[in-house]
Amino acid sequence: MFKKTISLSLCLLLGISVLGMGCASMDKSTYEGAGVGAATGAVAGALLDSNGWRGGVIGGALGALAGGAITYIAGHASRQAAQSNQTVVYHKNDGSEKVTATPVKKTSANCKIVKERYYKNGEMYKEVEREVCD
Repeated sequence: MFKKTISLSLCLLLGISVLGMGCASMDKSTYEGAGVGAATGAVAGALLDSNGWRGGVIGGALGALAGGAITYIAGHASRQAAQSNQTVVYHKNDGSEKVTATPVKKTSANCKIVKERYYKNGEMYKEVEREVCD
């Protein structure tokens, strides 16, 4: 058990440091989404695989991609919704996941509050309000 804990800790540290190098051009929320995905994936991978190192690295990489992608898509949808002043919806190809962005109110001449909703298998699991400025 101690060996697995050490492996898991090192995988998390490695995953987060590699993630930091590869995400320099992303905005803060995309970076945070990728970081949360990497940490969650590394923990799950290390616990599920008989080889903690391999599972942690693979899980961390896949988690970072998934977390960063969904956060990037939601940010893009929010910017489009603010510009068009209409709800924008993105669906995953298989229909299992969806992100909606709906403009809620104008806060200044060039800024709007947009409500992002995240759905998985038809169930909303997260709601975030984001200020989007031109």
